[in-house]
Amino acid sequence: MMRPLELFIALLSDFLCPVVTSRCTFFIPVRAQCTPLSHPTTEEKERMWKRKKEWLIKPPKEYPLETKYKPVLESLIPPDPMSKLKLKRRSPKEEFPSLDGNYTCMARVLDLHMYTRQFNRATENGVIFDDIIRPGLEDPGTNTGPLTVGCTAGDAQSYILFCDFFDRVIEAYHSYKVLGHETQKSDLNYDNLKGGDDFDRSYVVSCEVSASRCIEDFSFPTHCSRGERRQLLTLAKQALDQLSEELPGRLYSMDDLNQASEDQGLILDAPPITLMKTGVARDWPDARALWMSKNGSLAVWVNMEDHLKLVSSRSDANLREAFASVCINLLKLETIYNKLRHSFIWKPYLGWVVSSPAEVGTGLKATVTIRLIYLPEHKHLDKILDRLRLRMEADNSDELYKISNQQTIGLTEVEFTQLVVDGVKLLIRIEKRLENNGGIDDLVPAHK
Repeated sequence: MMRPLELFIALLSDFLCPVVTSRCTFFIPVRAQCTPLSHPTTEEKERMWKRKKEWLIKPPKEYPLETKYKPVLESLIPPDPMSKLKLKRRSPKEEFPSLDGNYTCMARVLDLHMYTRQFNRATENGVIFDDIIRPGLEDPGTNTGPLTVGCTAGDAQSYILFCDFFDRVIEAYHSYKVLGHETQKSDLNYDNLKGGDDFDRSYVVSCEVSASRCIEDFSFPTHCSRGERRQLLTLAKQALDQLSEELPGRLYSMDDLNQASEDQGLILDAPPITLMKTGVARDWPDARALWMSKNGSLAVWVNMEDHLKLVSSRSDANLREAFASVCINLLKLETIYNKLRHSFIWKPYLGWVVSSPAEVGTGLKATVTIRLIYLPEHKHLDKILDRLRLRMEADNSDELYKISNQQTIGLTEVEFTQLVVDGVKLLIRIEKRLENNGGIDDLVPAHK
């Protein structure tokens, strides 16, 4: 009986011919013994290449369960949103918007190359890049007015899908570079704030603190449908009803506001022009509302620029109390919404995500209205505000100006409010020095 090795050599010899040398024995194909050496033809090369590819690219193994469930798994893969949209658009070059005379951050960072990269993208909610930049095209800003971002996100996914655009806008507006390894921090402990309740009342008139939030799984107001907006209002009613158990208040619809007494200052006949330009005022006043506490310490806007906006205004200019009111009730609402399984949108590298990139991070604005006469005309005003990281806007009344934090990302809520507190006190010192015709060089702050 032949051993396995002998049997293998015997079978191999039917196809290969042994060639014995002084060192070893090797085999060559039998066909090669009678075929003279020659260069392969083109057809032979193609056949050889095909045979090589067959060996290089082996078909994957198929398993019974995989074969059975493969169609089911493939059906669960979400389709590309752009494949569902049939937009009659030309090439990116033909569709590129005119940015002449546009002074927004959007116009600063947008070029044809950037536009081309974003052109064929769409979020799962159908937000395309033209939706993102439309506010800046409707309101191009001015070269002398305050800087605006000129864009809004249609949903939370917009910040991810169009990240190369939004990251540059955030950097241009906030002077803050978005990095994936850096985490935005949040601090709503109002006890960490120093001062804010000791302003000079001969200069400081009033103050206001606001904070915006958006809810997970909903499009932002610039893009949401009527059904989404109404569902958001239903959620807000449930949450604010629970908040009213500790802080009594009432929810007013827009119709209620139009019928409210004028002495309460609740009249709102038409949407602000800013909401109309950004598309937020669609279907006005459907599913918009305002919740007001009975003591007047807190107001909550529903479905305006963002899903929720908490505002605390005080005529006694006690910024500390206004900040505390927003922080306390914001934490309560966050807990309530979590119980309703609709949490506020938070991204580690962006912080609290809202519709405007001008407010991502903390979503917080601390504003103090002060009376100034000499400082607004001073040549170093812009340099002072820039170094204090503050923004100054003229109020409707003469000699009154609103001072607020320019940025909302990169620091915590307490730190931004502290910038406003310290900055307002310094501006008042400078104003007093100018009233006495004194120099202010020693008061001009260094870069922060």
